Amino acid sequence: MILFPPAKINLCLDVLGRRPDGYHEVRMIMQTISLRDELSLEMTREPGITLEVEGASLPGGPTNLAYRGAALLMEEFGIHEGLSMRLRKNIPMEAGMGGGSADAAAALLGTARLFSLPLSMEDLRARAVRLGADVPYCLMGGTALAEGVGEKLTPLPDLAPLGVLIAKPEASVSTKEAYQGLNAPLLSESGRYMTLEEAPCESRKTDAAHPDVDGMLAAIRKGDMEGVIARTGNSFEKSIIARHPIIQEIKERMKADGARTSCMTGSGPTVFGLFDDDETLSKAASSMKRSGLAAFVCAGKLAPASWAQA
Repeated sequence: MILFPPAKINLCLDVLGRRPDGYHEVRMIMQTISLRDELSLEMTREPGITLEVEGASLPGGPTNLAYRGAALLMEEFGIHEGLSMRLRKNIPMEAGMGGGSADAAAALLGTARLFSLPLSMEDLRARAVRLGADVPYCLMGGTALAEGVGEKLTPLPDLAPLGVLIAKPEASVSTKEAYQGLNAPLLSESGRYMTLEEAPCESRKTDAAHPDVDGMLAAIRKGDMEGVIARTGNSFEKSIIARHPIIQEIKERMKADGARTSCMTGSGPTVFGLFDDDETLSKAASSMKRSGLAAFVCAGKLAPASWAQA
């Protein structure tokens, strides 16, 4: 069995605030793209799980998210046969594109299918959240609103298949670093912002931008791509660009080369640009490669929610 889990971008990402448990509440418009990893799964007589990784220096043992996804189901259902997996990485690591989460989703789906487990997609998504907040979305794919810590999902209509240019600089940004730089305000137990008087001193300052998620939702539901393009945004951009200004250079290069919009995805440092036509997209990709600004450059398309149904 071979599955092709896709990368994701955040068309719009708003951090609402920090919860008392330390996690952050977010509202995001998630979108899969045509860039995909490849995961092969095969049943074996020898018990246990083996995982080979190609294209990236990732461990193949229990710390790998794909391994953990398969192990979760094999342990729950007491599967005694073995499982051999081969993962070919095309999605860059530490890029804010959900590559590890996509691989975990594919391992869950593939294991369930290979061993004919009595699990619906809803059952798989309920288990996926144990592996990470993005994993349930990666099982769904397509265009979706993600809320809470990312696990509350609302599917949305598919978008027009605009061209997308991906450019990741050498810089590396951890999720922890991104949230620390954001210094988001504390939320009360009821999920509202605390007043300045209620909040601890260290939580009173925030430089977070709040992109128009509601406006983008309305535009998506109306099929208004102009409205979608006008509302791309990311709460992390300001603080991350302050430490990694090359991200702003990449954004500006994309726009100069014809992108309708350009925006950082996830907690960075990867930037995406949206394009109306393939010719402009191809020229922009060549320009980005020549510029030396990005270590990874890829041209593709916005993709619908179809991979897990294949």
